Amino acid sequence: MALLPRQDLSRFPCAVTRRSALVAKLLVLALSGFGLWGLATPLSAQLPFYTDDPAVTEPGVLHFEFFNEFDGLQSSQFPDLRQNTANFKINYGLKHGFELDLDFPYLSIYRATATPSSTGFGDTDFGIKWNFHKVSPGSWVPALGASFYTEFPTGDENNGLGSGLADYWLNMVAQEPFTEKTRMNANFGFLFAGNTSTGAIGIQTKRGHVFTAGLSFLHDFNPRLTLGIEGYGGVADTSGLGRTQLQGLVGGEYAIRNGFSFTFGLLGGRYEASPRIGGQIGFAMDFPAFFRRPDSKPAATANSRTDLLQSTSLRRSIP
Repeated sequence: MALLPRQDLSRFPCAVTRRSALVAKLLVLALSGFGLWGLATPLSAQLPFYTDDPAVTEPGVLHFEFFNEFDGLQSSQFPDLRQNTANFKINYGLKHGFELDLDFPYLSIYRATATPSSTGFGDTDFGIKWNFHKVSPGSWVPALGASFYTEFPTGDENNGLGSGLADYWLNMVAQEPFTEKTRMNANFGFLFAGNTSTGAIGIQTKRGHVFTAGLSFLHDFNPRLTLGIEGYGGVADTSGLGRTQLQGLVGGEYAIRNGFSFTFGLLGGRYEASPRIGGQIGFAMDFPAFFRRPDSKPAATANSRTDLLQSTSLRRSIP
């Protein structure tokens, strides 16, 4: 989703609602994070790491993620000062290691005095993901996956909430376990068309291609708590506004109960396409696991994500 050219900001409608402003004030104090949800295997989570993992939702299971991120923007983004992103994501597991994904953000962009702010829904992503290889004991090949996303321009381009472009993004995913509690995720992505922007954040070039890459390390400190660190970046092969992105994130996840986790973290970056500093909180839940009694653990649904015991490590259960 691309920004509106600065000279057109006067066309923006009314300022951000009081509710959005209150959320932003609360979230500026919050941390961001990533979630490891499910009943057993500590999977490398996605919330809010930009580096994906190979795991997919188990067939027939509905997985829901929500995070709210508040970012301070780079000075080069003026008159845009801050952005709040409330993101909703739904995953549904299919057979043979496939997963359907749908996610969309609700954005609030706060601008300098006398420049109207914007609020509303952004562009909508729809994708499919495939976990096509799991790690076997003694094998040197990591767990592997791939995803393909199409982003539809449902956000208001005139208000800076949408890009006005259809994006097509292929992402390759790998996960290598070092020990039963420590693992690494690596991504390499290629945008055939469009850009990576979400409101005022992300690469915003209109033409050409975009290359992205991410690397994250995760460690399970106990059956409930996992912490990690990540580096993520991207670059467009053409010149333009916000063509380079580089940022880092530290965060973690705390499993409150089976099928429900709280996520937290802190991020920062350089270059115009990255937030200067930001924080995020969120949660992840699996509906079959969430609505099941804690002492009920049917074998058929013992893990809400595809069993990556071979690609991750330790099997765990949260009371």
